[in-house]
Amino acid sequence: MNNDALQLYNTLKEIYFCLDNGDRQLFDTYQLTVPRFYALRNIAENPGLSMTELSTRMLSDKSNITRLVKSIEDEGLVCRKQGERDKRKQRLYLSEKGERILNQATNAHNRLILARFSDFSNGDEELLQQLGEIKQRLEASLQK
Repeated sequence: MNNDALQLYNTLKEIYFCLDNGDRQLFDTYQLTVPRFYALRNIAENPGLSMTELSTRMLSDKSNITRLVKSIEDEGLVCRKQGERDKRKQRLYLSEKGERILNQATNAHNRLILARFSDFSNGDEELLQQLGEIKQRLEASLQK
């Protein structure tokens, strides 16, 4: 195996773990997990989202999404409503409490991102371009 490829993979994986651990620590202060935060964010950005659409957006199977939605619904962060045309379809909406917690967590997350990356914002166009190319290659390889 190409040593450079292995080193690149391991470095990207370690960066992901650092980002994820930092996010988990932050979201924990809002009694959220990373998936719960992104579920709330997806629902906020797409009011009336179905469970299937949420599962597609979060790259997760429907059974995991069902459990996740049930837990945030039990905490009063989201509510389900029947679809207008198809009564069998459940549509997801944030509650007032969900909106409040999501806004607080999002603001704190944005501050964390700025703190993490403020030193990298100038002159790193080449790095961003290379990372974009890596992302495109990985996405293309998943389509095969």
